[in-house]
Amino acid sequence: MPIPLQVTSRGIPRSDAVHAQVQKLAERLERFHGQVTRCHVTVELPHARHQHGNRFAVHVDLHVPGGDIAVTRDPSVDRSHEDLSVTIRDAFSAATRRLEDQARRARGDVKHHSEP
Repeated sequence: MPIPLQVTSRGIPRSDAVHAQVQKLAERLERFHGQVTRCHVTVELPHARHQHGNRFAVHVDLHVPGGDIAVTRDPSVDRSHEDLSVTIRDAFSAATRRLEDQARRARGDVKHHSEP
């Protein structure tokens, strides 16, 4: 079942290429947790007047049974988030890791320490 996806752009014009990349990465999330009921992605350019290039921010909000997962990739100190596709990729990589952790906790695959 495809994940219901909503993509919002702030401070930048809507792009079909960005939407296609977000759609592709959102579909890959189903492999890690098959019960994602909602995915909202916000792509923004928070400060559009920098001297050395603009840095993008991407927010990914996922709703799964057992809780919500929110991942934010704000403009970093380094220059890696000047490329929007890299910022989107980083945000979805972090969301994937959080989904895997959520799925492990739901299955009960977390490590329990024995009493000394």
